[in-house]
Amino acid sequence: MRVLVAEDEDLIRDVVVDILEAHGHQVMEADSGERALKLCAQAAPELLFTDIRLAGTLSGWDVAIRCRESNPTIPVIYATGYTHTAPRPVSGSVMLQKPFRLERLLEAMKSLTGK
Repeated sequence: MRVLVAEDEDLIRDVVVDILEAHGHQVMEADSGERALKLCAQAAPELLFTDIRLAGTLSGWDVAIRCRESNPTIPVIYATGYTHTAPRPVSGSVMLQKPFRLERLLEAMKSLTGK
């Protein structure tokens, strides 16, 4: 599966990317909301994993909503450690509270995609 990972914390992004690649997924990485939107438009990911608070002007909520404009059914996994922003999840999404177990990420992916 082609997965877009939008996470501005390098360590978390590296761990998530490593686990997804180890499970056979193609992974694209973004360290900001703006970069995530470019990748979403270019590569049509099959799943979006996004932190809610990202570097730049766009939040993970914004990224999910805007990716859904071109891919209305893309499943979304949100991750957050803390946010003041009111939740705005898209349908077909799951929220993971940081820190989360990597098994929980894989379970969320399977429940959203069946893969």
